[in-house]
Amino acid sequence: MRRVYSLVLAVPIVLFAFLQSPAGPSAAAALEQRALPQIAPISAHTPGLSSAQDPRLRGDDGVIEALREARGIKEGRQIFRYDTFGDEQLWTDVLRMHEVIATVPPATALAVGLKVDVEALPRPVIDALRAGQVDLTNPAVTIDLLRLNAVVGVRGSVNEQGQLTSVGITCALCHSSVDNSFTTGIGRRMDGWANTDLNVGAIVALSPALDEATKAEFRTWGPGKYDPRHHAFDGTNIIPLNSPSLPIVIPPIYGLKGVGFETFTADGPISYWNSYVGVGQMGGQGTFNDPRIGLFINQTPDLVTPKLAALLDYQLSLRPPKAPKGAFDPVAAARGKRLFRNDAQCATCHQSPTFTDVLSGPDRRVPFLHDPAEVGMDSRYAARSATRRYRTTPLRGLLQHPPYFHDGSAPDLLAVVQQYDQRFGLNLTSAQKADLVEYLKSL
Repeated sequence: MRRVYSLVLAVPIVLFAFLQSPAGPSAAAALEQRALPQIAPISAHTPGLSSAQDPRLRGDDGVIEALREARGIKEGRQIFRYDTFGDEQLWTDVLRMHEVIATVPPATALAVGLKVDVEALPRPVIDALRAGQVDLTNPAVTIDLLRLNAVVGVRGSVNEQGQLTSVGITCALCHSSVDNSFTTGIGRRMDGWANTDLNVGAIVALSPALDEATKAEFRTWGPGKYDPRHHAFDGTNIIPLNSPSLPIVIPPIYGLKGVGFETFTADGPISYWNSYVGVGQMGGQGTFNDPRIGLFINQTPDLVTPKLAALLDYQLSLRPPKAPKGAFDPVAAARGKRLFRNDAQCATCHQSPTFTDVLSGPDRRVPFLHDPAEVGMDSRYAARSATRRYRTTPLRGLLQHPPYFHDGSAPDLLAVVQQYDQRFGLNLTSAQKADLVEYLKSL
């Protein structure tokens, strides 16, 4: 019988945003306080960093620290891409998604936004794809891909009989994409990029363990969105947090070095949010406690917290992508930059070099935030957070991840400019708005 190869898999997901330390916000913050050397970051598109050969690590000053950070980046990349933190306890034991995946053809999986790492495919599989010998309507191919560990952000165990016995997810599921270098949905990894095609709600709604009302709510999310405040997993049960569901856009995680607080509401430093999502949302086995939001999850052994430092090293190494050549008008962008800094007053909050004012307060350990009414944002999502306010979003690789604002209410950059023009009475002309858009594209 001719062997048929496949390409993708259909598995659910819960948005990854990251992980933290068991002692709560203060312990997580300690991870961000470490004095690390200023090593030039590796590209979000580049798969490796050779600490032994990297010329940036040569010299006498800070060599030990530089080597330590380089090792942390390498370890963190492995964690980010391949570590489930034991979340099979949610995806397999509770949601029973391994049963669903066995019936889903690769074509369907690609359609809901799952991605395939072409560099994980053996040459015979690639050749078969090019020759049109891969049946993307055959669910068996999905299991083949899992066996090859080629589905970005999904890990599966396959027994000798070819049966999928367990499945889990990793950080990369929501915060990696591919460059489509082979075909749509199949290409080289781009770590740090938001998977704006991923339909989390539609995938999770395939679970046979959920009731119809919950499935219907999840299906309303749409591609590129997830609600991290809707529910949590405590290691045994899915517990409700807030209703109705208010999904937010899955954000990119590149360009975070120097930002300090990653999430829309800045509940804590990056590792705080890593812990919140890694434990409560992905379903990893670990500890997360925050009395501010009344969430207490304690599991042993903790498979999340010991990995936060290396994960943070890798996250902070991911550079934002540069705007493609020809993607914006440089002359108009120069005019827009002057407007941004002066008449449009954008730089009041979007302060250089990170284009956010979140660390501009008297104590850099405490985020500087804005009331929803001040910036014209919907207050409902913020009200479910620990801070009840919003952080000024850093502007990085904007062209690559529409829609904008936490809820995706602005479909493009012109809509962003128009909203603030109206909110703050800037009275910008159409030409000025266009120039501002060109500048934002360049960031």
